[in-house]
Amino acid sequence: MSATVAPQTTDRSDFRTVITGGTKLGLITAAAVVLYLLASKHLPGTGGVRSGVETLVVLAAGVTAAFLPGLWCAARNAEGIAGAAAMGLWGTVVFSVIDIVLLRPVRAYPWTWDAVGGGTTWWYLPMWWILGTFLAWMGGTRIALSASRGEATGLRVAVLPLAGAVVVAALAKVAGLAVVLPVAAGAGFAVTLSALAVIALARSA
Repeated sequence: MSATVAPQTTDRSDFRTVITGGTKLGLITAAAVVLYLLASKHLPGTGGVRSGVETLVVLAAGVTAAFLPGLWCAARNAEGIAGAAAMGLWGTVVFSVIDIVLLRPVRAYPWTWDAVGGGTTWWYLPMWWILGTFLAWMGGTRIALSASRGEATGLRVAVLPLAGAVVVAALAKVAGLAVVLPVAAGAGFAVTLSALAVIALARSA
């Protein structure tokens, strides 16, 4: 009688899963950046249309970067969370290659960050890698903790971080802060996601 090995259904952190998922994540990120650029260049700035579309693109990209790695790795324990973080890191590296090889040569957008760094791209790329890894780590943690409590582990875990993004963006708008709406919403999403993950970890300790 031959024995069969059941396929692994959780905590998939093998090399193939991480590289394949990270590559897809990098391509999705590149598509989101192109959409953002198209919106910023071709949509009217009056009436908040352009700002609204840009904010939607940023939040969609945030949800993708934060939660798809954890879902693809089926994160349930530390192994799956680590796999999600590694996938997030590889996704940022893939996007960085697309950015440098394709977007920079055609001057797709003004390089404000380069100017801040003295004309070089190498000061902000590591920050981008850190952000992508951190979002995937926090998203994977939230997915794993939700699963441990018997809750849904799909994209419904993104509802509260998105709500936090909306609240922060609204407060920034009402307060008249000198920050563009997509930046405020993106920051609100990242901060809320991190806070929720830390709170859930503290409760499970």
